[in-house]
Amino acid sequence: MISLNNRVQAFAKLGKLLTEVGNNNIQAENEVGKLHKLNQAVLDAVNYNGWFIEENVRYMLASIGESLAVGNLEKWLEPYRNELDKNKKVSVVGVVMAGNIPIVGFHDFLSILITGNKILAKLSSGDNKILPIIADLLTEIEPGFEDMIEFTNHRLIGFDAIIATGSNNTSRYFEYYFGKYPNIIRKNRSGIALLTGNETDEELQNLSKDIYMYYGLGCRNVSHIMIPEGYDINNMLHIFSLNEEVANNHKYFNNYEYNKAIYLVNGKKHFDTGNLLLTEDSSYSSPVSVIHLSYYNDVSLVGNILKANSTDIQCVVTLSDAVANAVIPGESQSPQLWDYADGIDTMQFLINL
Repeated sequence: MISLNNRVQAFAKLGKLLTEVGNNNIQAENEVGKLHKLNQAVLDAVNYNGWFIEENVRYMLASIGESLAVGNLEKWLEPYRNELDKNKKVSVVGVVMAGNIPIVGFHDFLSILITGNKILAKLSSGDNKILPIIADLLTEIEPGFEDMIEFTNHRLIGFDAIIATGSNNTSRYFEYYFGKYPNIIRKNRSGIALLTGNETDEELQNLSKDIYMYYGLGCRNVSHIMIPEGYDINNMLHIFSLNEEVANNHKYFNNYEYNKAIYLVNGKKHFDTGNLLLTEDSSYSSPVSVIHLSYYNDVSLVGNILKANSTDIQCVVTLSDAVANAVIPGESQSPQLWDYADGIDTMQFLINL
């Protein structure tokens, strides 16, 4: 088995390469071979998935690359060091990956391999090109990983545990088929923003990044904004309207026009920025191009409301200290390695197999 130190070093080297591609700054010595192939895959992504524009795919690669800095890896692994240093049975972990945003299954890929286990991954048809190339880069850095990685287009068989990510609907099927195995089954969750009314224009501009990045398709995208009673929404609407480029994507704009038509026909009160619709609704999840709004009177009570609904929430974006473990505006799509999806400690799950 590859030593833990070598696993860490291999992923740190991989991170530097992913950062190069993410920042579109490939060094001359890396302009051929697998890194060139990855760069070409970034350029081609939109051809097989209309949501995967180059800017967003590069952003994800850069975000992943930066997270793989040695310091981040060491900080992440520190609580598990004693268990990771022990020799343990190698398990085959099946992963059913989502395809809502680019390379969304990378953290599971990383976690399984860094714990010394093998991954058997079934990729989404909408996101099945880039991760295999990243895996090739990793095995080029550390050949010992080659026997630890397998991708399949078929039904998963021969695994010891399962990690599956999908919608609330598909999760029921996952629980039926995979319930007898050790498992992590993830469902729909949403990003929430809590505004105090004291946000600067720059902070609101950063919030728009949490809304528009990946066209709002990620579970960490803000889809619901909580604002204080009496909040003057006009400046926020103006700042959101400046994100004109989002409407250039026909898939996004078709959703915007469809939802706008529904609101107009039904006489539903809403705000329209020209690229985004905002309407009062208690649901945390919203359609593409729509943000739900709710109002509050006492910010000190909001933390309890969000805590009571934590199973529907992936992250909270706010500058208020009323919410623990919140992220600041503009950072929802740059999670740290220890920011586990659905709040489930993937590493501890894998170590305990």
